[in-house]
Amino acid sequence: MNRITIGVPAAIGAGLLLALAVPLAASAHVTIDPGQAVAGSYTVVTVKVPNESDTATTNRVEVALPTDTPFTSVRYVPVAGWSAELVRTTLPEAVTVGDATVTEAVTSVIWTADAGSEIGAGQLQLFPLSLGPVPDTGSVTLPADQGYTDGSVVSWNEEGDDSEHPAPVLSINDAPAADHHGAAVEASADEAAAAAPDAASSDDVLARILGIGGLIVGAVGIVLAVTARRKPVN
Repeated sequence: MNRITIGVPAAIGAGLLLALAVPLAASAHVTIDPGQAVAGSYTVVTVKVPNESDTATTNRVEVALPTDTPFTSVRYVPVAGWSAELVRTTLPEAVTVGDATVTEAVTSVIWTADAGSEIGAGQLQLFPLSLGPVPDTGSVTLPADQGYTDGSVVSWNEEGDDSEHPAPVLSINDAPAADHHGAAVEASADEAAAAAPDAASSDDVLARILGIGGLIVGAVGIVLAVTARRKPVN
């Protein structure tokens, strides 16, 4: 009888684990959201930085801005535990933006973590940026360097569908590019709205199946325990 009684919490625990199991999906690279903007507008994009290392934390992020189609307005939203620096440099060549001739601009933004505020394993940090006016071009590439506390740096600066370290891209007149998994980096609002119900439905069905299975396992354990306790001891 004791063995069956001990099995009750184990059975219930197994049921809870199955009931709580859900499919997980994660983007393991630096991206921007949204990945599309309207030419001539001032847009706010969020740089999403996940930590990929199991042994080090992310303490520095640098995003490069274009010099051939510069943004004349660059502003950041303060992030708790991080300091930000707008690096302004002289452009290789003067650029006409609207009625103005631009010879220097912000060409990169650097975020540095305060001690204790680094991005740890399993964590994601968001860095919002206001950029504008958006140039009337196909797309703008925003390469990013991700620095770790062990001194290593991962450069997200590659192009192409099968890139190991794809650079974040802000699509303007071009359609959003596909990532190395073959999916669009950013879908349009209509596409996202259309896809959401199907994805949610699929996840919900799987979660329900796992949950029911877990509850059955737990229920069987309880029934066995109660039945055993009711048997007279000889």
